[in-house]
Amino acid sequence: MKRTLIRDWPLFIILMVISHFSVAQTPARYHAIHSGIPWFDNRGLVVSAHGANIVKDKDTYYLFGEAHTDAGNAFAGFNCYSSKDLYNWRFESIALPVQAAGDLGLDTVGERPKVMKSPSTGEYVMFMHVDALDYKNQFVGYATSKNITGPYTYRGPLLNQGKPIKKWDMGSFQDKDGAGYVLLHGGDIYKLTDDYTSVSEQVNQAMTPGFESPALFRKDDMYYFLGSDLTGWERNDNYYFTATSLKGPWTRRGFIAPEGTLTWNSQVTFVLPIEGSQGTTYMFMGDRWSFPRQASAATYVWQALTVDGASISIPHYQQAWQIDSKTGTTTPVVGGKHFISNTDKSIVYTGTWQHETTPFAQSISDVKDAAFSVKFSGRQIGVYSLATPDGGYARVSLRNSKGETVLSSIVDMYSKYPVSTLKFMSPLIPKDSYTLTVSVLREHWSWTSKKKIVSGSSGYAVSLEKMVVSD
Repeated sequence: MKRTLIRDWPLFIILMVISHFSVAQTPARYHAIHSGIPWFDNRGLVVSAHGANIVKDKDTYYLFGEAHTDAGNAFAGFNCYSSKDLYNWRFESIALPVQAAGDLGLDTVGERPKVMKSPSTGEYVMFMHVDALDYKNQFVGYATSKNITGPYTYRGPLLNQGKPIKKWDMGSFQDKDGAGYVLLHGGDIYKLTDDYTSVSEQVNQAMTPGFESPALFRKDDMYYFLGSDLTGWERNDNYYFTATSLKGPWTRRGFIAPEGTLTWNSQVTFVLPIEGSQGTTYMFMGDRWSFPRQASAATYVWQALTVDGASISIPHYQQAWQIDSKTGTTTPVVGGKHFISNTDKSIVYTGTWQHETTPFAQSISDVKDAAFSVKFSGRQIGVYSLATPDGGYARVSLRNSKGETVLSSIVDMYSKYPVSTLKFMSPLIPKDSYTLTVSVLREHWSWTSKKKIVSGSSGYAVSLEKMVVSD
């Protein structure tokens, strides 16, 4: 894979700022979990936390994930965000920044940070995949901190019988008795010592080829082990195993979502149990990768799992849903907002656009800098588009009545199969007169594997089906 390398610290800082494509300090305020769209944090910047996990500490959720730039795949740090409701995220820190030198220095790879609190020491331990840029020196590393938000001190490889664990995609799991485990692709499970800083035993051997991005959760006496096929950053139909013991035997059960949906265009990274007074919701956390613009265009797919005995599923994709963290119950988001169709006279198109009626009513363009804009009065606006195999990147910007850009991001309109979906939703913002503009970048998601297999979009199309405005 060809990558652009970040070679000096000042350039790295500049790229981190530019890659988020946000101008004004507009605090996010959402009333639901939205999937497949950019999320804006308390600073008005796009949340950057892929390969993530969530730790609940007292009444606060802490999200740890990969920081990214749009300049390549070199390690850019691990971010920490906090939330009371799982909707609105406050940036806390770069919990583990790029190191001055060594395993996680410049021009290295650091992925899939997972944090657990050791019950024996009270210390927070972060595990991660450490590697070289050519992905030929992989191992599981760890870092520690006395504070959940960091800073975390990198300690080096996690050792099993005195040797590093030389695998890549990894996850973590903390059982009901407080025991901690590290998960590896293929299905390896390692039990940690009480202080979580080394391995006490390997409790399960890899049971299948591939099985990347491992995640594991428990309900009652059943363990559910989730993973994905080996398709790089392309999406695939993720699958799972079950067992009544972490030592197995493990039974392969099938796909997590309907076959062909490619796990609703995502790759699993973690499952969060949300325990409440009326039950527990198990939240599937997935990544929707978008190389090379992982910072600005990659998004998240968070869905409530249906768990029934040995069966788990996400039978239907919820564009937006609500969770009551006190009761542990979910509710769908009811519509009833004002919709604007793609042919509405209030929309101004510039450049070359085709206005189609079949098989979908949409306006579409792949011409660089072609754009559409609409003026509206309200507090929130969303854009629905047809994501397609030839979908490309679009720049979205929102300006207020003073002409100030209050929000800006890049959205990815690629999907391996055609799907009508929400691609952008602003947080709730102060009521005002706004102008939303969406323009064609004529760039797209694309990735070439070490075997020279190309995946991603075949074109640059940007489309509009409708917009939705809330007063």
